Amino acid sequence: MEIKINDSPLDYSLDNENTLGEVLANLEGWLVNSGHRIVNLFIDDTEVDASMLEEAFSKKLDTIKSIKIKTNIIADLTAESLQSLLEDIDDFENLKFDEKKNFYDKWKESAQAQYISVEITDLYAYCVNTFLNGDLHTVTLRSIVEEIIREVSNPVDELKKIESILNEICERLVDLPLDIQTGKDSRAAQTIQLFSAITEKIFRIVRQLDTQNYLSKADEIKPITQLITEFGNILKDLLEAYEKNDSVLVGDLTEYEASPKIKELYNAILARVNI
Repeated sequence: MEIKINDSPLDYSLDNENTLGEVLANLEGWLVNSGHRIVNLFIDDTEVDASMLEEAFSKKLDTIKSIKIKTNIIADLTAESLQSLLEDIDDFENLKFDEKKNFYDKWKESAQAQYISVEITDLYAYCVNTFLNGDLHTVTLRSIVEEIIREVSNPVDELKKIESILNEICERLVDLPLDIQTGKDSRAAQTIQLFSAITEKIFRIVRQLDTQNYLSKADEIKPITQLITEFGNILKDLLEAYEKNDSVLVGDLTEYEASPKIKELYNAILARVNI
C-alpha cells in the first residue's frame, strides 16, 4: 500500500493497524504535532467526503492500494478563517437592522465559523455575542480578530511587544489588595480583567509558537506545560479569593505567586523561542 502526503511518498511501516481509520489516527496525530491538518483524503484516487468517512475508516488495509492525503498548515488555515471572519463582519455591518437577526443562523454553517468554533473557542463566543446577541460591537470584535491575526502571522514579535504591558499589569497585581481595602473596586476589577486578558493572550501565542515550530526543547528549562499548569492553579486560587473579597489572600497570591509566576512563564517562552 502506497501512502502520499501532499504528493510526496511517506515511509510508513504498519505496526498493528488493520483498518484505514487506525492508520489515519496515527498519521493525524503526527501531522498535528507538525502543525498540519488533513483537508483532503483520497482512497485509490477516489476523494472521500464527509458522508463517506464512516465507511472508509472501517476499510481493511489489504483492500486498499493507495492513500493520498492533502494537508494545510494549521497557521494558514487559521489566518484564512480569520480573514474570512473580517469579511463577515463587513457584511454584517452593511445589513439593515431587520436583516441582521438572520445573519447568525447562516454564518454558523460557514467553514470559517465551524473552524473557529473548534480551534478558537473564545473568539467564537465573541462572534456569537456580536452576530446573535448584539452584546458586542463589531468594532470590538474586529479589533480582537486583528489582534489574533497578528499573533498567528508573527507570534514572536507579538510576544515581545507585550513585555512592557505585562510588567505594568504585574505592578497593578501587587497593588490589588490595597485597591480592594480602600474601596477602589473599579480599578481592582479592571486589574483582574487586564490580568485575565494578558494571560489568555500568552496562552494563544504559546499555541502558535508550538504549532509553528518556534519553540526549542531545551532540557535545562522547566517545561512550559508544567509552568502553565502551575500558573493555572494559582490563577484559579486567585480568582476564588477575589470573588470572596479575601484581600489578605489576594495580596499574598498576587505579590508572591501570580505576578512572579506569569513573569517566569513569559521568560521561559522567550528563552525557548528559535529565531
